[in-house]
Amino acid sequence: MGESKRALARGAIAADASAARALPLPLVWGGFALLLLAVYGPALHGGLLWDDPDFVPKPAMRGWDGLFRIWFEHGAIKQYYPLTYSAFWFEHRLFGDDTLGYHVVNVVLHAFNATLVWRILRRLAVPGALFAAALFAFHPVHVESVAWICELKNTLSGAFYLSALFLALAPAEDAAFLPMASRRWWSVLLLFFGAVLSKAVTATFPAALLVVLWFRDGKLAWRRHVLLLTPFFALALAAGGFSAWMERTQVGAEGPAFDLDVLDRVVLAGRALCFYAGKLVWPADLVFTYPRWTIDAAEALAWVFPAACVLVAAASFLLRARLGRGPLAALCFFAGTLFPALGFVDVFPFLYSFVADHFQYLASLGPLALLAAGSSVLARRVPLHAGRAAAAVVVSVLAFLAWREAHEYSDVETLYRTTLAENPASWMAHSNLGVELAKAGKHAEAIEHYRAALALDPDLHQTRFNLANALKAHGELDAAIAEYERALATNPRGYEVENNLALALDERGDADGAVAHFEQSIELEPRFATAHYNLGALHSRRNELERAEQHLARAVELAPDYAAAWNALGIVYAKREQIAEALPRFERAVKLDPGNAEARNNLGLALGKRGELEAAERQFREALRLKPDYANARGNLERTLKARAKGGKP
Repeated sequence: MGESKRALARGAIAADASAARALPLPLVWGGFALLLLAVYGPALHGGLLWDDPDFVPKPAMRGWDGLFRIWFEHGAIKQYYPLTYSAFWFEHRLFGDDTLGYHVVNVVLHAFNATLVWRILRRLAVPGALFAAALFAFHPVHVESVAWICELKNTLSGAFYLSALFLALAPAEDAAFLPMASRRWWSVLLLFFGAVLSKAVTATFPAALLVVLWFRDGKLAWRRHVLLLTPFFALALAAGGFSAWMERTQVGAEGPAFDLDVLDRVVLAGRALCFYAGKLVWPADLVFTYPRWTIDAAEALAWVFPAACVLVAAASFLLRARLGRGPLAALCFFAGTLFPALGFVDVFPFLYSFVADHFQYLASLGPLALLAAGSSVLARRVPLHAGRAAAAVVVSVLAFLAWREAHEYSDVETLYRTTLAENPASWMAHSNLGVELAKAGKHAEAIEHYRAALALDPDLHQTRFNLANALKAHGELDAAIAEYERALATNPRGYEVENNLALALDERGDADGAVAHFEQSIELEPRFATAHYNLGALHSRRNELERAEQHLARAVELAPDYAAAWNALGIVYAKREQIAEALPRFERAVKLDPGNAEARNNLGLALGKRGELEAAERQFREALRLKPDYANARGNLERTLKARAKGGKP
């Protein structure tokens, strides 16, 4: 009886694989890509979100030297994912600041990954391989990974990871893994290396591969399986350890928010596993930032989640003879791939929430493959067309939910407002929404959200600094100064706060106080060009020209592309009637910032004093074109025209 069941299963699996084999890979990839572009259409023109600007190269990193720095300069990139950053470097060469291209690349990579899922499961003779790939492609829990530009980390590393997995799996009739140091072995190792250089969490690959090999072969042989993966595990440990160190020292995954003991972390892991599994089965109430749980292992109810995980694992193990190896393998793959995000390793996003949809991008393959396989086996009891119709309905519902979720990523303000509607206690969403509102000039509303964030967590130094900036921009100088001072009380080494406090004091008329705080800013960070510029400009206004020259010269030395500083330095020389020195400074300012009407006006004055009236006239006219109500430039133009008519100087 048992043998007949196995023969029936083998026949069904062979039929499933045969049907899938008729579909060419490019057709499946292209089909997924076109459908996914439609699903993600609402997000394709979405702008940069949250930490996207940390990944899209800044001006200083856009040259060929920037590509070198990505790979070889410590601290040049926030996280050492050089392949991901290099991909962004090339994307910027192709697309510039137009985010459409970045989004399309993410969608196409996700489609490629779904196609690889289909090929891998086919190679493993898993029933419902194409259905599983479709579940992976259209599941709304993956919207965060695909619609969020910086999560190229997920889609790119996923492409390397899944390519390595596919290549590592020998054809079903060959029970061996692959010979040590063979061309295929080196190819798999290289692809795995590409995965960890794209995102370090893929370091779980060798453990996941062992799970898959056990699922396929029913056992693991030391020499045939484990020994061959020793270099993979060595690379995984190195990548994982280095990434954990970077998270603590460079990214900021340390402090009171991460103070959990071992038992707390076990409770967190159990709860997170249940949470992620639940979102796969019932993808409702997906949020960009979920509420941050309070973890307390001393509470008896907190152990319900770890206990549930243990019971499911035990049942999968004990019933493997009846259910097959699939459930246990799926669970091990799921938990093992999620391990870096379960709380045993501190990662920066834990500051906001212990869970995030993008954490389970690859891990979701275990449960989704199990669901697809189980559904496929059950569907054999009904007519073929009914089973296919049911699968189409499920995928269509998921695609609709993903399309609806993608609308939230249409712009950053919509994303944060939607997040707050679902999670009003998200101080991160309040703070980041405040930043976006301030950029749009909506300072009053920005102030409200900054204050809401600080009410949730009074120790948010950057948010308090942003609040002070918004108050200053809104004309509430006294309130702004008070917030700057509070920010300095919590972070006395805030050199940017010192600089902005000085600006507020100067605007209020306290020039001496401003000088003191500019000087303090420079003392805290001697290479802060902005403070040198501001202090130099203040000294220039007070006709303290020697001090002004000193700080402005230092500003342009530190920041050679600082147009405003070049203009201010030119003013210092012009005040001394050193026109030969002033002229090249004004020319440099105009070259760096052609839209600076003030610099053009100053350049016109310097040219006029040199007797170059025609050139001066051009600069005054351009200044007026840029700023039609610029009275100073208009007066200078009129005097220049009169001088030209008389053949003299203005």
